[in-house]
Amino acid sequence: MSVPDYMQCAEDHQTVLVVVQPVGIVPEDQFFRIYKRIASVSQVNIRDSQRLLYIRYRHHYLPENNEWGDFQTHRKVVGLIAITTCSSAKEWPQTAERFHGQKEVYSSTLYDSRLLVFGLQGEIAEQQRTDMAFYPSFENCSDVEKRVEDFVESIFIVLESKRLDRATDKSGDKIPLLCVPFEKKDFVGLDTDSRHYKKRCQGRMRKHVGDLCLQASMLQDALVHYHMAVELLRGVNDFLWLGAALEGLCSASVIFHYPGGTAGKMAGRKPSVSQPADAGKRHRPGAQEVLIDPGALTANGISADTSTEIGRAKNCLSPEDIIEKYKEAISYYGKYKNAGVIELEACVKAVRVLAIQKRAREASEFLQNAVYINLGQLSEEEKIQRYSILSELYELIGFHRKSAFFKRVAAMQCVAPTIPEPGWRACYKLLLETLPGYSLSLDPKDFSKGTHRGWAAVQMRLLHELVYASRRMGNPGLSVRHLSFLLQTMLDFLSDQEKKEVTQSLENYTSKCPGGMEVITLPDGLKLPPVPFTKLPIFHKFWVQGDVCEVQLMVYNPMPYELRVENMGLLTSGVEFESLPAALSLPAESGLYPVTLVGVPRTAGNITVNGYHTSVFGVTSDCLLESLPGVKTSGCLVEVIPALPRLQLNTSLPRSAHTPQPMSKEELSSSVSVQLFNGETQQLTVTLENIGSEDIETLELTSKTMSTKEKVFGEFLNWELEETLSHLPLKPGQAVTLTINIKVKLDFSGQENLLQDLNDDGISVTGLPISSPLRQVLKPRPDNKPVSSESGKVEYSHIKILEAVLNFKYSGGAGKVEGYYRELSLGVHVDVEPSVFFTRVSTLPATSTRQCHLLLDIFNPTEHELTVSAKNNQELVLHASECQR
Repeated sequence: MSVPDYMQCAEDHQTVLVVVQPVGIVPEDQFFRIYKRIASVSQVNIRDSQRLLYIRYRHHYLPENNEWGDFQTHRKVVGLIAITTCSSAKEWPQTAERFHGQKEVYSSTLYDSRLLVFGLQGEIAEQQRTDMAFYPSFENCSDVEKRVEDFVESIFIVLESKRLDRATDKSGDKIPLLCVPFEKKDFVGLDTDSRHYKKRCQGRMRKHVGDLCLQASMLQDALVHYHMAVELLRGVNDFLWLGAALEGLCSASVIFHYPGGTAGKMAGRKPSVSQPADAGKRHRPGAQEVLIDPGALTANGISADTSTEIGRAKNCLSPEDIIEKYKEAISYYGKYKNAGVIELEACVKAVRVLAIQKRAREASEFLQNAVYINLGQLSEEEKIQRYSILSELYELIGFHRKSAFFKRVAAMQCVAPTIPEPGWRACYKLLLETLPGYSLSLDPKDFSKGTHRGWAAVQMRLLHELVYASRRMGNPGLSVRHLSFLLQTMLDFLSDQEKKEVTQSLENYTSKCPGGMEVITLPDGLKLPPVPFTKLPIFHKFWVQGDVCEVQLMVYNPMPYELRVENMGLLTSGVEFESLPAALSLPAESGLYPVTLVGVPRTAGNITVNGYHTSVFGVTSDCLLESLPGVKTSGCLVEVIPALPRLQLNTSLPRSAHTPQPMSKEELSSSVSVQLFNGETQQLTVTLENIGSEDIETLELTSKTMSTKEKVFGEFLNWELEETLSHLPLKPGQAVTLTINIKVKLDFSGQENLLQDLNDDGISVTGLPISSPLRQVLKPRPDNKPVSSESGKVEYSHIKILEAVLNFKYSGGAGKVEGYYRELSLGVHVDVEPSVFFTRVSTLPATSTRQCHLLLDIFNPTEHELTVSAKNNQELVLHASECQR
């Protein structure tokens, strides 16, 4: 058996299998129309009995799977319903011959068969035959369901007789050995009289009888036979059939515990504590199935002995034991490579049971095992089916991302290189179905607010695959939409190179099919909303309640003379807004002229700028944006946040035109600069004044040193904020000062070491390299040549730059309650000059093994006198540009 039935569930063990197939030429739509009516007879109340027979229909079933019918009887084709068309008596012999040929395919297992003939009228059609039914047309066949019910009853009669025959203890009769196809060659030459062989035969037959009892709706009897089979088969290590007995025990227990079924689709089996009023009807199309207690029934279906209820709890597995027995059965199946399909289907059944029990983690373990079961060479269609079902099962247990993963694998399998005609439409459809599992939608509004959900890298890969699949489908408009969506929603996660590649691809697509704002509707009805590029460019603008706000218009005067415009202001809707009218005079034929209209929002909320109003020649006009040519919007929506305080900075240091990189001038409120010697400290006094109308209630100060190649020792900027914070809240008009210490400590040494100098003195030097300051600008000189002051000034004129930004974050009033704040940034630019250099290092011969002497040449590159202090209270005075040892 090579093709698994992924839709199998535990309750299928209770069904009998009926194959419905066309014979000859039957229109496909008509065949499936009749097939649907036949399949609606999924259960039948057996007359003169309280038992139900459940039927499983298939329109395609491999004969090789039928060979496993002794192993598990629900795999055995016991019924055949053939559907054919015949228009004349001349065609009838050939039609009948085809029907008999069809029966031969499943002849070894068939209990009964029926032929439904459509289109034949006359003498042949008037014959009364139990195995055939004649209908004049596909439309005139009202009793199809009744015929199927009669057919099912005939199957039950054969099933019941086989059950009674096999279940009866016939002492002295030799029990045949039931086999699966691959076992038959292994049992040739075995001693059939050995005790081991007889136990094997008994165990397998017990298991087989358990299957028949389960199909015959005798649940309690089935449980007893399965338990006995397990004991017999375990004793002879018949692992394959032991696994089947355990699985049968699991199936019977599942049917008892979960009468609604485990399939999870369509209408499940629903129990009823009593027979409904219309129980006399053997079948009701669309009715829910009724569970009858078969444990209280005997062979004739009637028993007054309620003591059987006691045995039920003993024989039926608990929900926890069901899963343990499934695990054991699967482990036995795994010992046989030819039982891969049986093992896989058992895993699927166990997953469906665990899904009902809401044990998702354990279900995932069964599925993980199913993934690695080797079924040999599968066709591409079988691979697609396998991955799709795995995806559905993972979805069933709530593993949405894992479900999406396998569905995406199935999508890629649709266009595998080995497929002559890749199914790009099927691939695209499956890829769309993976979107929810990866936290993706096709509506850009879902990405407009809040944190990003899902793994962006995987989402981008999926969107690229949708773009490519759309192109291969021959739908460039769809490719443009998906690529636009990728660029809009994943912009923050794209590298510079990826942004370049995506935009180039988009330009290539749009050159053939320009993108628009229309909704794209797919054939299955799914709608793809438009994707506006709100991030290209990014626009972010707040108006603050009480602040003066501006709107700039570009206007021109088409008249040949000066035009006087009075009372020009903004037209708004929403929150209360005080417009401050303007008056202007435009020169004749002025060309484009910028006009700034201002106003003050008085309350918080949303405000829409709908246009402007004017008064020209004494005529007042309201000009709405939606009526202006070339303007594609009816209004501009602006958010007005609650009132905030306003802070003004004044500093003790002079203002500077320097802007710390990579910031722009617009990001800085002001900037200061100062020139310091290396090691020098300078105080910067900042005066903070509240020039607004709200109290400043909170104040935070942070600093950021701009990127520099220089190594800074210690803190560049430091301050004590507690004294300043003690003056909060700061009332309108009040000011407070803050002192910031600027301290510069840089390394002005060069990049070379002094090993060569020391070696020149004949001294062996090892250990760490010693930096030689400014060797790159000093030319080699003899030891006895002094350094001139002029050369020192030129060679040591080396200035380094430090830059930082102080960020003041403050808030207060109603805006603080809503979580809003303002920021002011102060740039600090410092030119650092060197203060002292050690130009040369030499040594004196050691007078002791405990110490040595270093001689340092110290140079003062400044224009000031310096005093160099040592730890032993020695001081050395250096004049400007002087070098001493």
